[in-house]
Amino acid sequence: MQFPLRLGTRGSPLALTQANMVKSALMAAHGWADDAIEIVPIRTSGDRIQDRALADVGGKALWTKELDRALADGEIHFAVHSMKDVETIRPAEIVIAAMLPRADVRDRLIGAESLAALPEGAVIGTSSPRRAAQVRRARPDASVTLFRGNVDTRLAKLVAGEADATLLAAAGLSRLDRPDVGAPIPIETMLPAPAQGAVGIETLAANADMRAALAAIDHAPTSACVRIERALLAALAADCRSPVAALAEPAADGAYRLRAEILTEDGGEQSGGEAIVHGPDEAAALAANLLARASPRLRRLFGR
Repeated sequence: MQFPLRLGTRGSPLALTQANMVKSALMAAHGWADDAIEIVPIRTSGDRIQDRALADVGGKALWTKELDRALADGEIHFAVHSMKDVETIRPAEIVIAAMLPRADVRDRLIGAESLAALPEGAVIGTSSPRRAAQVRRARPDASVTLFRGNVDTRLAKLVAGEADATLLAAAGLSRLDRPDVGAPIPIETMLPAPAQGAVGIETLAANADMRAALAAIDHAPTSACVRIERALLAALAADCRSPVAALAEPAADGAYRLRAEILTEDGGEQSGGEAIVHGPDEAAALAANLLARASPRLRRLFGR
């Protein structure tokens, strides 16, 4: 293995923080010096395009395609991602080699203490179809406006009065040393996005040395849960337009409790459920159950 190893990342403050988390974990695991890893910021299409919803301009690939290209071209040896932003179907030559321990999976509401405390007819800023649908289901009187950008950009829009409240991932706020910003929303109120709170590291499938190095920092419980949630997404044929929430958590005897829900964009219809599973291969049964109980209108949002 030739040093320095080049770690590709988006250039936002949160992405750079997560890249440094990966670097620190590898240094601790292998006894490497600080100069063993070079962090390489790469500007993605998702960073450049801020005025439209992801679904209108290419979906989640906007966050990954430049990093994928850099991997394939040998410009970087590995890449770090927020796993909830990674497409369900990845290029065959790229593997998710490790995940760091998962952080708080909840959303935080900034602008009110709870969804119930929002003023009548509140405007909520978000770009997430899941959050928008869940808010509309809980508060049919509320409206949603597009909020894109990094944490500071979204908070600035809120301060500027573009919305009454916004929603951000608790994990990201904590990693940016802002754990007390906003009020946490219970999982029972808003089930999180699949893979929310998880940081993943990808490399080329053919790079055996890099895969072995990354295996040393893989947090097995996080990897298992996230892979189950991603398998559910795949079975639903969900894309970035699909309002879907899912959370897998360790249960007894090596099993996992998988909770999930799918919603129409307006929140008017929801199909939810849970199952005890033993791995990703069993997630499809819950997906099938959710779709079987959904109307044709809801199923259409999931490639069915």
